[in-house]
Amino acid sequence: MAKINILESSVYNRIAAGEVVERPASVVKEFVENSIDAGAKNISVWIERGGKDLIRVADDGEGIEAGELRSAFLPHATSKIARAEDLERIETLGFRGEALASIASVANVRLCSRFRGTQTAYELVCTGGKLGEPAPCAQDAGTDICAENLFFNTPVREKFLKTDKGEESEVTAVVSRFILGNPQIAFRYFIDGKPALQSFGGGEEEALASVYGGAAVRECYRIDAEKHGIRIRGFLGKPSYTKPNRTYQSAFVNGRFVINNTISSAISNAYAAYLMKRQYPFYVLFIDVPAEVVDVNVHPNKSDVRFSDNRVIYGCIYSVVSSILDGNAGALSFLAGGGDVAAADGAESKGREEAAPVQSVAAGQPSAPFGDAARPVGLSDELLVSSADQIVFERKKGGHYVPRADQWQGGATVEFRDSASGYGDRTGAPSRDGDPDPVGAVRKEVPFPEVSGGEAASSPSAEDVFAENKRFLAEEERKAKQQKLLLEQAVYKGNLFNTYLIFEVGDEAYLIDQHAAHERLLFDKLSKEMASRSVAVQPMLLPFVLNVSGEEAAFLREHLDTVNAIGFEIEEFGVNSFKISAVPADLREIDLRSFFDELLKEVGSLRAVRLPDVLRDKIAMTACKHAVKGGEVLTESERRALFARMGGDMGLRCPHGRPVAVRLTKQEVEKLFKRIV
Repeated sequence: MAKINILESSVYNRIAAGEVVERPASVVKEFVENSIDAGAKNISVWIERGGKDLIRVADDGEGIEAGELRSAFLPHATSKIARAEDLERIETLGFRGEALASIASVANVRLCSRFRGTQTAYELVCTGGKLGEPAPCAQDAGTDICAENLFFNTPVREKFLKTDKGEESEVTAVVSRFILGNPQIAFRYFIDGKPALQSFGGGEEEALASVYGGAAVRECYRIDAEKHGIRIRGFLGKPSYTKPNRTYQSAFVNGRFVINNTISSAISNAYAAYLMKRQYPFYVLFIDVPAEVVDVNVHPNKSDVRFSDNRVIYGCIYSVVSSILDGNAGALSFLAGGGDVAAADGAESKGREEAAPVQSVAAGQPSAPFGDAARPVGLSDELLVSSADQIVFERKKGGHYVPRADQWQGGATVEFRDSASGYGDRTGAPSRDGDPDPVGAVRKEVPFPEVSGGEAASSPSAEDVFAENKRFLAEEERKAKQQKLLLEQAVYKGNLFNTYLIFEVGDEAYLIDQHAAHERLLFDKLSKEMASRSVAVQPMLLPFVLNVSGEEAAFLREHLDTVNAIGFEIEEFGVNSFKISAVPADLREIDLRSFFDELLKEVGSLRAVRLPDVLRDKIAMTACKHAVKGGEVLTESERRALFARMGGDMGLRCPHGRPVAVRLTKQEVEKLFKRIV
């Protein structure tokens, strides 16, 4: 057995930092939680370069006594609890005493604090876990803590951080939730010296407006309900006030922001009858429960909680939310301020308080955050190589796979896939017993199996390579001649149902879908203009103002140049707002709200947002809208122009994947009439 080592504080604090300090937003969260627990009424937050260079939080709370400044940086030192029994009734945001020690081990930290009732403030500097000595400094009552050069001594962790804008977005989301969850506290938030968010401690409505704008307050039901000892209050978005992603959803349990499957499932199921696919409800809800029925010590970052009985929590939230949405008479007692309740447009009240929810949530049931992404893939008849080559294998008896005789042999990085079986071989080589291991797509450096019969295929010579090039050029020349022949000899023979144009060429006939053909040609034209940045721009008579969340605003700032380059004129217009003054001329009928909802719908999720994919869908939609329709009668010149623009390419497909043309040979027609067998 290896020797057992007693780790030094500089080592185990860095290990703890791996759990507590994931990114700059984690540091902001810990600092602000300490300020709130200290009774602060005013909190200011500054970050630079997304928090990588600087994170500073100042408050007017109780402060720390000079004699306890060094103790604050010791592991498991906290003022929040004193005995094991205190863990059963935790009413503060922090309680473990790990945060400051962990942060100080991976950053340069300066803590300046003046204890309430004293006249002198003291400063303590900690560099990479090495504590200095307290020294007098200038400071108002409260605490000012600053962390600089985060992860300066752990470059591996720093390498995995997001871009500056990406980390800035994470911090903005954290600060926004602190504003929403603590409406009695005034917050100021600065990014690179510029004010980004501000609240004044004027209550829940004022906090909601500070983060999401005044329109959000008008589009929400304000509720205050109590059921089975559980109080549910806050704001529920009306069914017509939907959002493209879940970043507009905030739930606070006893003042602590959490992402909890029981709560989110109850609310989502209550809204299910009113929302279309890929639409998400807006809500900011506060759930107050007795401290003894909730365990807040189940997640390293305290971002989730565990309830003693999930079914009670689920049932209470579901019944209250569904009653509000349905407009039941019982919902009047749930509304704060005597507001009105209206059911969704066109929907009748279903009395869902007695109805079974869409899905039940069992106590302790784990969530599945990765969805379908975790499904395994495995072995197939094709071996995909990391280069552009594709090596085709044949299945032999007993489950053996060998390269086809005309394939070359060598070693490469390979990937086995089989959509039918859903399994892959753990070693990356074909399974010998025909029963591969259930794992995901596997890549491994392996030699290719030998050709059946023991004869190995010879490596391609230089002559073979030139021969392949000649065959490729000959095939391209043949296609060009065939397209030219089509253009020169095609004879228009009429149309079917005013939709399908019939052209005859020798012993072949081509049926062309006029809508699909024109749609594909328009799509190619628009795509080419977008790619070359030679887009005609259509100014708007009145600018369109887009209001987004802080996280979405950070994403748009990061991609502002790209959005402008494709023909939009968009610029920042206040806090978390953007002004759109012009759109691409070919997309002038675009629904801007729908377009940006589509663009922003994956913000904050595991899947990355791809702007080109969104643009492709919008271009395809525009091409479809402006293309000639099926059933529309074309003039002779229009038919000829359409056929000529196709360039004789009968293999085209419309942007939605449908074929543009279908070929019928004389032989196939004669078979239909039994003239030949």
